[in-house]
Amino acid sequence: MDKLGSELIVDEIFTTLPAKAIGRFKGLSKFYRNELSNDNFEIMHSRRILSSLQKKLLSLKDNSIVVDNIVGRNLQADTTKTIISPLNVHLSFLHVIASFKGLLLICNERFCCELILWNPTTRRFKFFADDYFDRNFERNADTGGMYFDDLNDLKVLHIRRYCNVVNARVYSCRRESWRILTVIH
Repeated sequence: MDKLGSELIVDEIFTTLPAKAIGRFKGLSKFYRNELSNDNFEIMHSRRILSSLQKKLLSLKDNSIVVDNIVGRNLQADTTKTIISPLNVHLSFLHVIASFKGLLLICNERFCCELILWNPTTRRFKFFADDYFDRNFERNADTGGMYFDDLNDLKVLHIRRYCNVVNARVYSCRRESWRILTVIH
């Protein structure tokens, strides 16, 4: 009966805990270390954590994004949050090129196609201003991505195709400069 009770605790309680707490509980005994390290537990834990996460409803309104929490399929109106776009620009002028860990790489099509790194949660943003965007922006011709390198420097990759010519470059947030990449066709 004792083993059944321990297994029930693992299946019903531990699967709802954050990963950091589970790591601490692995030191309780050999039984818990084995139970909390097996593949079945990891699958159950992942499924339960994913299903318990709050869902968000995003609504676009002029120059802002309204974020509502949805808990148990019910809209929680008292938790509504409004996020204003960078420089109060209407959202129809913003084109999302890439996203990474809550950051958005966007292009402001209203003003000479400015490239902007934006964190909507903190409402901070950074413009990447230079002569690279002196040509017309082609909505379906630009792409990009973001990543952290080995030195924990956020890199922003921007790839542009203009009149069948591909240009690629990487921005280093630490150095605050672009590096042009050689594109092989």
